[in-house]
Amino acid sequence: MHALYESNLTSLPLISKGKVRDIYDIDDQHLLIVTTDRISAYDAVLPTPIPGKGRILTDTAQFWMNKTTHILPNQLVTDLSIADYLTPDELKQLDGRGMIVRKLKPLPVEAIVRGYLVGSGWKEYKKKQSVCGIPLEAGLKKAQQLPEPLFTPSTKAAQGDHDENISFEQLVEIMGEEKSIKVRDFSLALYKFASDFAIERGIIIGDTKFEFGEDENGDIHLIDEALTPDSSRFWPSVSYTVGKNPESFDKQYIRDYLDSLDWDKDPKTAPELPEDVVTKTFEKYQEAQARLTENL
Repeated sequence: MHALYESNLTSLPLISKGKVRDIYDIDDQHLLIVTTDRISAYDAVLPTPIPGKGRILTDTAQFWMNKTTHILPNQLVTDLSIADYLTPDELKQLDGRGMIVRKLKPLPVEAIVRGYLVGSGWKEYKKKQSVCGIPLEAGLKKAQQLPEPLFTPSTKAAQGDHDENISFEQLVEIMGEEKSIKVRDFSLALYKFASDFAIERGIIIGDTKFEFGEDENGDIHLIDEALTPDSSRFWPSVSYTVGKNPESFDKQYIRDYLDSLDWDKDPKTAPELPEDVVTKTFEKYQEAQARLTENL
């Protein structure tokens, strides 16, 4: 399978290039989102792609968007065909990594929901008995399920910069109380629905990140990616044990590899990934996709 590190389409104008996604303009109402095989960790885009990852993320995001329309609308467009806008060679280049979406105004927040005590949340809990400033009861263990999922928003940093955790009160200051409450409630509802769905397929969703946009009427939509191995912690339930680092179907495998290196997390010096790490990461993503999206 070929790797698409960077898309190169001439049929449509390029609007922006994110850590993983390239955005092209179609018309005044629609965009083409291309999910490349780039992978980021610690806010750095790594120089080594994961061949086929973009196809998995595109398929998984579309799956969840179709599954969650009862909670809120999303930006996915199903009545237009990418083939009507690109040349045959460009279609071959994308190979399932593109989707047409509605143009919406992105909200300035990374909407994070944490269901388990892990990662940076666990580090903070050990020091302060809190997660993102939210006090928790004493005696919780690593990777333990939280009494209730936590909504812990963060800023949306530009590429190369770091997202910063903010309180709900700070979020209200940024975009108002009504909109902040909706984003919080949508995020928690999405997480609960997805968690219940995933556990039946042997996957625990430790935490996840959502992004939202609003239309011309101010109605909030789910945008970008949703509940993918790039934006979530997916753990196999069969091997999950409280107190231990869970196995994962996400990019934690890459984070663990990077943690083993003498790298200062400077995006400018992001290291190459060895072939075995690339292969293992793809296999993990592929298994998560299969468990979640295939009929059981």
